[in-house]
Amino acid sequence: MSTVQGRLRIAVQKSGRLADRSLDLVRDAGLRVVKGANDLLYKVENYPIDLLRVRDDDIPTFVADGVCDLGIVGENVLEEVRNGGPNASVVMPLGFGKCTLKLACPPMLDYAGPASLEGLRIATSYPKILRRYLDEQGVKADIVVMRGAVEVAPRLKLASAICDLVSTGATLEANGLIAKETVFDSQAVLIQSPVAPEDGLRSLLDSIIERMSGVVSSQGAKYVMLNAPRSALDQITAILPGAGAPTVMPLMGRDDAVAVHAVCQEAVFWETLEKLKAAGASAILVLPIEKMM
Repeated sequence: MSTVQGRLRIAVQKSGRLADRSLDLVRDAGLRVVKGANDLLYKVENYPIDLLRVRDDDIPTFVADGVCDLGIVGENVLEEVRNGGPNASVVMPLGFGKCTLKLACPPMLDYAGPASLEGLRIATSYPKILRRYLDEQGVKADIVVMRGAVEVAPRLKLASAICDLVSTGATLEANGLIAKETVFDSQAVLIQSPVAPEDGLRSLLDSIIERMSGVVSSQGAKYVMLNAPRSALDQITAILPGAGAPTVMPLMGRDDAVAVHAVCQEAVFWETLEKLKAAGASAILVLPIEKMM
């Protein structure tokens, strides 16, 4: 199945934990999104692009089949729906929507590792990922597939343990469950169809991917400017978190000091500024970065 003629399509989650952040990423990439005639299809007014807003577990299939050229989806969903046919490829992780698929059980279960689940029932919404994990651990257990409220399964005697997504752990705690093993780490990813777009849309597709990469690269990054004694330049450069080679410029009328500009890919905390000041830095400015390519 090919893309609608003359337009690219990007699949995003209609509702749920990734919906708003996905739209933010699209807008930050310079796409002006306007609501279409229905809630399923949004249009981009400054490019020939449509946003298809669907269920998260439909996104990998739509992208794999070429219905959509790109998609934003959680790695957990992508892994669960993978099959032996053509699959969407991961272009890049997006840095948001992070969560962990974990095994959890009530405190009364004598748990001493995955082998403790041998012969028991485990409830989950991710049977394929869980089965793969259990096979890797050499554990034979029955999987009870649930599409929601997995955490209530032990209380209802449906299962002895669960395997569910955890972000803060509050839901597990509220249901008297204790997280144990990590089964799968997940975050939002950008995926691409194995079906090539029309020749006239190839460059646009590449441009959108590059823009999104620039948005992702700028997340959490800071632009740091400061003045530094030449004698302390190596020490100050080493303190700057996640910085590559900084830009060093002379200060007018000063042979003993320079201006240092650096892009820091890691967080710049107050402790970092205090260390820079103690090393001799002055006039320290930390600025957010909106876009980076």
